[in-house]
Amino acid sequence: MVRAAVLPAVGSPLEITDIELPEPGPGQVRVRLVAAGVCHSDLSLSNGTMRVPTPCVLGHEGAGVVVSVGDGVAHVAPGDGVVLNWAPSCGKCHHCRIGEVWLCADALTGSASVYARTAAGADLHPGLNVAAFAEETVVAADCVLAVPDGIPIEDAALLGCAVLTGYGAVHHSARVRKGESVVVFGVGGVGLATLQSARIAGASTIVAVDVSPHKEALARAAGATEYVVASDRTAKDVRGLTGGLGADVAIECVGRAATIRAAWDSTRRGGRTTVVGIGGKDQQVAFNALELFHWGRTLSGCVYGDSDPVRDLPVIAAHVRAGQLDLRSMVTERIGLEGIPAAFAAMEAGRGGRALVVF
Repeated sequence: MVRAAVLPAVGSPLEITDIELPEPGPGQVRVRLVAAGVCHSDLSLSNGTMRVPTPCVLGHEGAGVVVSVGDGVAHVAPGDGVVLNWAPSCGKCHHCRIGEVWLCADALTGSASVYARTAAGADLHPGLNVAAFAEETVVAADCVLAVPDGIPIEDAALLGCAVLTGYGAVHHSARVRKGESVVVFGVGGVGLATLQSARIAGASTIVAVDVSPHKEALARAAGATEYVVASDRTAKDVRGLTGGLGADVAIECVGRAATIRAAWDSTRRGGRTTVVGIGGKDQQVAFNALELFHWGRTLSGCVYGDSDPVRDLPVIAAHVRAGQLDLRSMVTERIGLEGIPAAFAAMEAGRGGRALVVF
C-alpha cells in the first residue's frame, strides 16, 4: 500500500488514502516519487475543465527513483533517478511521423487504463498517464526519462511540465528572437519558466502581467524587466512600456478569454501571441474581420510548449547547470499530499508560484 491523492469524481474533493499498486508488468516501471509539482492542469482535471476517467490519481509533473522494472525495460534500472513524462509519443501516428510529437494522437491512451486499486478494491486510473500525486507509481517505460546529470532530483520534478512548457513556448512556439520584447501573462509555475526562458532567448524588454501585485519580486527574479498588475488598461500599459507599439511577442499562461484577448491587444502590428493556458469551452474569444486584416497579428495555440522531452531536456539541463535557469526559485511552497487542496485554492485565487509536493 502507498499513500496517494485520489480524485473520486470530477468536482469532488481529493481524498488522501492508501492505494494498492501492482508490480510492474512487461514494459513498465515502478517509481518512488521524490517530488511532484502542483500544476494548473491538475486543477483543470479536478474541476472538469479537462476530462479524465475517474476515480484517478492526479499529478503529472514529477521525479523519483526507479524501484523495479518489468520485462523488456533496458533504458532505466532500479536506483536510477527519473523524470516523469506525462505525454510520451507513440512514434507511429501522423503527428509523430512529421515530427510534431507534442501532438501525438496516442499520448494519453494510458490515462484510460486501470493501473492500481483503492484499499477497498475499486479500479483507479492514472491521471495524465503518470499519477504523480502518490508515494509510488507504476508507469509505461516511455513515461520515464533519466534525470540529467547535475540536476538535483527534487528540482528535476519541474522539468516534467512547467519548464518544458515555458521553455518550449518561448523557443519553439513563439520563437522569440534576441532583442525582441515579450509580455507574459500569468506568473505561476509555467509563467515563471516562460520569463526565465525569455531572458535566455535574449529578449530586451520582458513584461510580466498578473492579477496579484505581490508577485512582482518573484517575476523580476525570473527575468521580468517590467511588471503590470492586470486591469482593463493592461494593453495600454504594455504599449507604454514598449515604445508605444506593443510587444513583439505575448505569451498567455492563464487560459481565460479576457487574458487571451488582452495578450493579443498588447502586441504590436504584426506581433505574435502564443496561448499556453488551458481554458474551458465556455471561454469564447472574439475578433472582428477588419482587425484581423489591419493588425496582421498571429495567434497560435501551444501544447506542452511544442516540446520533445527527449530532445529538449538535455538543452534545458545545460541552461540549469550554467546558472541561466533557476529551478529552485520557481518553488514558492513545499507541501505534503495533504497540502494539495490548499495549493489548488491558491491557484484559483491567483496566489503563489509553484507548490511542490515533497515526499
